[in-house]
Amino acid sequence: MVKRNPNMSKLQAGYLFPEINRIKNALLEKNPDAKVISLGIGNTTEPLTPHITEALKNAAAGLGTSEGYSGYGAEQGMKELREKIANVFYKGMVSGDEVFVSDGAKCDIGRLQVMFGSDVSVAIQDPSYPVYVDGSVILGATGNYNNENKNFDNIVYMKCSPENNFFPDLESLPRTDLIYFCSPNNPTGAVAPKAQLKKLVEFAKKNNSIIIFDSAYSQYIKDPELPRSIFEIPGAKEAAIEVSSFSKPIGFTGVRLGWTVVPNELKFEDGALVRNDWNRIMTTLFNGASNIVQKGGLAALDDNGLKEMDSTIKFYMENASIIKESLDSLGFKTYGGVNAPYIWTLFKGRDSWEVFTEILEKCHVVTTPGEGFGPAGQGFIRFSAFGHRENVLEAVKRLKEKLA
Repeated sequence: MVKRNPNMSKLQAGYLFPEINRIKNALLEKNPDAKVISLGIGNTTEPLTPHITEALKNAAAGLGTSEGYSGYGAEQGMKELREKIANVFYKGMVSGDEVFVSDGAKCDIGRLQVMFGSDVSVAIQDPSYPVYVDGSVILGATGNYNNENKNFDNIVYMKCSPENNFFPDLESLPRTDLIYFCSPNNPTGAVAPKAQLKKLVEFAKKNNSIIIFDSAYSQYIKDPELPRSIFEIPGAKEAAIEVSSFSKPIGFTGVRLGWTVVPNELKFEDGALVRNDWNRIMTTLFNGASNIVQKGGLAALDDNGLKEMDSTIKFYMENASIIKESLDSLGFKTYGGVNAPYIWTLFKGRDSWEVFTEILEKCHVVTTPGEGFGPAGQGFIRFSAFGHRENVLEAVKRLKEKLA
């Protein structure tokens, strides 16, 4: 018989969101008439906008003609799209050849973990998106799980809480090879200002570490003083990789399109370019994003597409305001929901899974328990602003009736 990957047994429980879905389905089995509303998973709900939809339709139709058919494309992505991402999102701070187009940020994080291998130590924001930890565990980059302190041997949890303005005390942290950092943060909704990111870059350079910066929600930042990219910080190109996505700003969660920026200046200990290894990973393990989807991405970055993107983001941020104001009115302390589509809500002294279950059973509203994002998430619940407006309004009505 084939031996199981021993790292799979080190994973803690099930992956967070399928576990939430399992609990929701169990409720529906007991109460099939329940009208359950989801404010949990960060999955977009509104239809694709007209200009972007038209581009996708035309691209699909073009493949049905001899003149328009295309087979394999470049694994790194269409040159035009790579350059457009560099110019529109990064204002020329990076070049098109440093942008690698993919099928999504989560997939790229997994491929980055493959590239860096198992012989690395990692520091991860706590709380944070589960794939940073779980992917590292599967690759064997974390060592064994310590039941006494509830940590993996080779993972450093960078506690981010209201008490430290959601930014870790870097000077108290040991050196690690990789530093995972997400801004706007999922799940807390916190956005790191330039002063914080400057400290992060300086810390990474001092320790010869590499930052993996997740900017999947960067387009939700409307405060011009807040950075959307790690590359707005001087010296970051020598210390960071940035992963991002079309999923949340234009609703490509089911369409799948993202990118990773690997600067030409970023090097390994032996002087080898990280970009060259990343190029090898992409050409070996990936066959390129869908040609159709990349045409949709190009449309999203022209003038009409950017207007539609702003409209989509505005809609979800209005949802965020509705949820945040409702929770505030109930006396809960909330964070995020201003430059990010998540509202991080404190239920002081409560177990987050118990609160999740209570809200689900009393209100028939799905949320996300904070503990699922890391130890520092205990006592918090994440509310997502992704939802139809009528569902959001109904959900907050139920919360006010049942949690008051």
